[in-house]
Amino acid sequence: MGENAFRAFRVHLEEEGFSSGIDMLNLSDLPDNEVTIEVFYSSVNYKDGLASTPKGKVVSSYPLILGIDLAGRVVASRSPEFQAGDEVLCTGYGLGVSHDGGYAEFARVPAEWLVKLPEGLTHQESMAIGTAGFTAALSVERLLQSGVQPGNGPVLVRGATGGVGSIAVNILSRLGFEVVASTGKPEAETALIRWGASSVISRDAASASVKGALGKSQWAAAIDPVGGAGTGEILKTVKYGGTVALSGLTGGGAVETSVFPFILRGVNLLGIDSVYCPQAERLELWKRLGSEWKPEQVLQDGVKVYELEQLEEALSIVLNGKAIGRQVVSLRRDK
Repeated sequence: MGENAFRAFRVHLEEEGFSSGIDMLNLSDLPDNEVTIEVFYSSVNYKDGLASTPKGKVVSSYPLILGIDLAGRVVASRSPEFQAGDEVLCTGYGLGVSHDGGYAEFARVPAEWLVKLPEGLTHQESMAIGTAGFTAALSVERLLQSGVQPGNGPVLVRGATGGVGSIAVNILSRLGFEVVASTGKPEAETALIRWGASSVISRDAASASVKGALGKSQWAAAIDPVGGAGTGEILKTVKYGGTVALSGLTGGGAVETSVFPFILRGVNLLGIDSVYCPQAERLELWKRLGSEWKPEQVLQDGVKVYELEQLEEALSIVLNGKAIGRQVVSLRRDK
């Protein structure tokens, strides 16, 4: 294989079926893009879990190196924007779904996909945030842009032990919001309070069926990475002028609702897409994530680090909804 050989976790779909595992590759196997990166860390998101199974329907071509996030150091660049030695991260775009991703010791990506590692974050911290944490930050930003303020009342965070939810709880609490964390894992209540939740309620309580078109006004806003039927019920209980930021589908892809929350209470339902977020906003949010929005509590005790050989275990945990906090994959060759 030569001195350029490196490890990569790839998925294959061939006539004999689907398979996944660690392959040995050469740099010449990577896509022909401008910037080559030695990857130090990646992360495990729900989308990575979906990509690890043929039933997930997110991978567009095989074989593929998975990993929708990466952080590391530039080793070669044909772009004037980046030089060897630059510390960078990459999230979103086609990484890990249509373009070889971050579960490899080296990656090669278009220069316009990259963000220089923000001041205030290490490589490992940036991946403990990753796509999920960036989605949380984007959700918070959309709530603020829609006029939601700490004095308006409690903000509900669904799926609060997951990647988006845990970091959303931490950021909102830093900004002075009263955060009500919803989870199906009662054993995580102590951690959620430590991360900034004012109170913790069950998954069922958060998405309980409401009789009629509207229920009692309860939430100033909600961050919802879960989706499904519960989203429709929550919309019925959002206060006048409140906002729901919807970013996920772990609870299902269909939402049933009526027009009444929108036309009688002026409720906003905002879609959150972190994949193709404009670069200017992406850079600003990553800057905040390294400073005033840095989710310190989650980074201190809500992160588990896996080696590449343990990746299948981590993917299974997140895909089956068993994760609490964030899962990071170490790819460092200097261990």
